[in-house]
Amino acid sequence: MQACRPAPIINTHWSFCIQSNTELGHPLEIIVSNPDLSSLATGGSCPEDLSPDQLAIIIVDHGSRLAASNQSLLSVVEMFQADSSYKIVEPAHMEIAEPTIAMALDRCVEQGARFVVVHPYFLAPGKHWKHDIPRLVSEAAANHPGIGYVVSEPLGPHRTMNQIIQERIEQAISGVSSSSDPSSDPS
Repeated sequence: MQACRPAPIINTHWSFCIQSNTELGHPLEIIVSNPDLSSLATGGSCPEDLSPDQLAIIIVDHGSRLAASNQSLLSVVEMFQADSSYKIVEPAHMEIAEPTIAMALDRCVEQGARFVVVHPYFLAPGKHWKHDIPRLVSEAAANHPGIGYVVSEPLGPHRTMNQIIQERIEQAISGVSSSSDPSSDPS
């Protein structure tokens, strides 16, 4: 994978810092939910000599007072890192809980990051994606001159989300027994 070179993309909403591998024989398919990717919040620039080990990913959620909710993000980050080729992947909460975005960016820099992609773990774009997260990332990056960043689109509408929705529906149906059906009550 070559970092930060515009290239054909395979089944992704975002083309920055992705290099496709056409040797795999996959047909190229471009799915863009936001055709104007210039609207992504950025700061600094992606160094021309950036190595894959210097590219960091921060996955950020809202943050919660419920420990189980915050733990869920840690699980997502662990699974993502295990399934991806990124060496530096950190969790962050936008507010309420730690690690904060600033703490996550500090950890990325400590591990040698020179460019950071911040991915909002949100279902849809909104105020947090458009204003709050870019502001918090910009403030955190100000403490690290020379660090570039981009805030990616949130999860949004994507065909693979349909698979997740279907799986959750099937799990819910299988968890409901016929004895809970009021029409099957013999009384």
